[in-house]
Amino acid sequence: MAKLQDERIVETAVEARGAERGPTVRNVLVVSLCLVVVAFAVIYFIYFRH
Repeated sequence: MAKLQDERIVETAVEARGAERGPTVRNVLVVSLCLVVVAFAVIYFIYFRH
């Protein structure tokens, strides 16, 4: 809970942020990275395969 200290509001990092980052952020990053790797592999096989 926010506290008043020397006429300032003092909060923890989680309180100031309003919420914690859940696994959703990590999942989005992992899935998007995998899709980019697959896209580059497809482009490579289409254009550079002999």
